[in-house]
Amino acid sequence: MSGDLLRVSVAFAYPDRQVLLSTDLAEGATLRDAIEQSGIRDKIPEIDLEQMRVGVFGKLKALDDAVRSGDRVEIYRPLKADPKEARRARAQADKSPKAQE
Repeated sequence: MSGDLLRVSVAFAYPDRQVLLSTDLAEGATLRDAIEQSGIRDKIPEIDLEQMRVGVFGKLKALDDAVRSGDRVEIYRPLKADPKEARRARAQADKSPKAQE
């Protein structure tokens, strides 16, 4: 099976839409290779791999990790708020006297 191409998808999601591109890579290719070869950065120039995290199927990975055929490489936008802090703020608001009226 040596020499076979790996078929992977590269995804980036906005709050209201997702960009999903497919690419074929040689064995031993990395997440960085998949992102670069997919051309997604041409379509979405604001992608900054030095600032954004990446993963495969929702699990964080390093850019130098190898991809496997069928992987969905995901580029994650920076969070505007810490999810734990946002939940705490919502819970606190629900407990306030005004919320109970």
